[in-house]
Amino acid sequence: MDIVVDVNSWIRAAVGGAMIGLAAASLFAFNGRIAGISGVVGGLLFDRQHRDTPWRSLFVAGLVLGAAITALAVPGLAVVTMQSGWAGTILAGLVVGFGTRMGSGCTSGHGVCGIGRLSGRSMVATGSFMVAGVVTVFVTRHLLGAGS
Repeated sequence: MDIVVDVNSWIRAAVGGAMIGLAAASLFAFNGRIAGISGVVGGLLFDRQHRDTPWRSLFVAGLVLGAAITALAVPGLAVVTMQSGWAGTILAGLVVGFGTRMGSGCTSGHGVCGIGRLSGRSMVATGSFMVAGVVTVFVTRHLLGAGS
């Protein structure tokens, strides 16, 4: 198996990671909030008092607009193909949503923000996410023969 390395891919990954880190640190520094996507969206959908609606709405809008602007500015940068179709994607999203509620956060909240704050709970949660992902890929691709 030949491994082809795109020299620019690590630069894009480093810049993207730095931007995520800067955004998470800025939200925490200026708003005292954790940039966990599931918490931000959950608060937007389920906060009955609507006290945090403005910043949560702007945060989610920034995610969507940032992706749209990037897709327009650099066509083909992130080509996505769904291997399971819409039904599988929706089911996977619901399972992930359930898991983020059960784990009190998602990979962005625990992995990016929690580890940065040296949270033991976030380190355990992120390790669990990683192990579950490795096991899932191994089972689906190597034992069940699904995917590519």
